[in-house]
Amino acid sequence: MADVVWFENVLGSFNPTRASTPPAIAIDTARFGRHRTIFVSDTHLGTRGCKAEALADFLAHNECDTLFLVGDIVDGWQLKRRWYWTDAQSQVVMQILRKVDAGTRVVFVPGNHDEFARDYAGRLFAGVEIINEAVHETADGKRLWVLHGDRFDGVIAYAKWLAHVGDWAYGMALRLNDMLFSVRKQLGMPYWSLSAFLKHKVKNAVEYISRFEEIVAREAEMRGVDGVVCGHIHHAEIRQIGGVLYLNDGDWVESCSALVEDAQGNMEILRWADPQQRHATRHAGEVAAVASGTPAAAPVPA
Repeated sequence: MADVVWFENVLGSFNPTRASTPPAIAIDTARFGRHRTIFVSDTHLGTRGCKAEALADFLAHNECDTLFLVGDIVDGWQLKRRWYWTDAQSQVVMQILRKVDAGTRVVFVPGNHDEFARDYAGRLFAGVEIINEAVHETADGKRLWVLHGDRFDGVIAYAKWLAHVGDWAYGMALRLNDMLFSVRKQLGMPYWSLSAFLKHKVKNAVEYISRFEEIVAREAEMRGVDGVVCGHIHHAEIRQIGGVLYLNDGDWVESCSALVEDAQGNMEILRWADPQQRHATRHAGEVAAVASGTPAAAPVPA
């Protein structure tokens, strides 16, 4: 249990002050994206690769009845090696707690990087439910199995030391990715992930992703559910595999993506690094506000 003391300290540092701490992000309530359910995973808070500013912005401008945090939210592997935490990452936590205070059900399904939280399954922390896996019923009656997905990763299951080596190498690739992003930003170019590009071009990586998806879908079918929602492989996807709907909500170190469900049960991947999708979501909220006679608020910078 000593490994989770810092986790309790992190949560404790936010819990007493959340009611009195104003959000640093200007929240434009007339331009919220409104969803029935949001699924987010692989944010890796506590690492330099986490796109915390984009994630905090997404959480500030997208509301839901239920928010699923589908694992690797806090990167315990990294934080045990070296402490790293930014104001933007604190803002992500504050946005999650703001949703709790507003009545959103927030469910945390731990992954391998925050496996310490699995010892707390069945408990509440700051209003956040911790569950090792869940079954979510969509608005149109589909039963979706929700889990992180690391149990189906052979490297995690049988050679954890190799997973740690791979994690270090992946972190180095993300640092290179961030340097490239800084240069592109100065040149007025949009966000683009070098690490994601390389991963999707390397044959072995593509085969690994496909094999992982098929194994998860087969297990979901054996459990008698209609679909499965997972994370872990940092590859957002919605596709039918046999008789199972496979959904992966992506990540917030490369693609800045989330999975959302609307009031009719339709599922969609939002990519918050894409300015067109980000502004389209806010514009849709503004149209709805105007239609209902609610005056639109001033624009919020992206």
